Amino acid sequence: MALIDRLKRRTRQAAGSLLGDRPAAPDAPAPAPASSPAPALSPRPDPPDGARNHVLLILDSLRYDALMAARPKNLLRLGPIERRYSYATWTAPSHYNLLMGLLPHPSPRQVFASEHYKEDFLRFRERLGIPELSWTGMVPQLWLPHHLRDNLGYRTCAQVSMPVLNPRTPLAVGFDRYDLAEKHNDLSALLDNVDWRPDRPTWWLLNTGETHYPYATPEEPEERWPRVHGVNGVFRQVAAGQPLSAADSPRFFDEGRMDLLRRRQIRAAAHVDGVLEKLFDLVPPGTWITVTSDHGELFGEEGYFGHGPILHDKVMEVPFVEGLLR
Repeated sequence: MALIDRLKRRTRQAAGSLLGDRPAAPDAPAPAPASSPAPALSPRPDPPDGARNHVLLILDSLRYDALMAARPKNLLRLGPIERRYSYATWTAPSHYNLLMGLLPHPSPRQVFASEHYKEDFLRFRERLGIPELSWTGMVPQLWLPHHLRDNLGYRTCAQVSMPVLNPRTPLAVGFDRYDLAEKHNDLSALLDNVDWRPDRPTWWLLNTGETHYPYATPEEPEERWPRVHGVNGVFRQVAAGQPLSAADSPRFFDEGRMDLLRRRQIRAAAHVDGVLEKLFDLVPPGTWITVTSDHGELFGEEGYFGHGPILHDKVMEVPFVEGLLR
């Protein structure tokens, strides 16, 4: 994770420069989590009567069967957990789909894609408590945060944990507030920065990485995290312009290692389910909560590990559950 930490530090330095601050020295302590600058907004409309708060929580890389093996309890307070399918196999493109309003789909048969998109988007009528919500309001931007903020009067906020989602990416467009968390794997700390406004509803995007490799909960010391052997050395050689050979490639995990990693994700999923009690206590009454994943994960099936450039059912299968607290 040292590479990710360096990327986060550079991202925060760049965001500080964007805000007019002088970048920190290379050896200086990491500054506070980066935020995108608040855009200059024209007066937004009043929200429709009955519009409610909505939280979209993404458990990064969590596959459906790993969550079910964790035997979640708090998630079931929202409703039944469905097996659905992501539109992409990697964090960044999946979140672009999510922010177009395209939540994981049930892979329906004998339907036209364009009709499914419209019908699935109209589920936001129930989520937001806005019966008159229409698909045409998304045109031409086709960007949910923009529609919520500029057309429906919402406050739009995000707390993300993965560097590929940082505030310098186009994902931050349409948000009043968009923050990169200090740690990639601490949903509880992330929730400490979630707030609400009495004058208008808030739409929150939350992304947390306990269930992402190395599947570590926040109390586990970093020196105990599993590592991909040799990967840091490979990056050092690339940075130095040195040629790589087959011997430089990280060794693939054996079956025992794969099983260990699978069990770590299950453990991380159980941990996150426990933290959801804090989220449930935090949200105002009447808040709709949607919990899902951006993509699944492979643990050795047919020779695959992880996610990204992989075509396999298990990297597409994700859990999906939503509703009002019961």
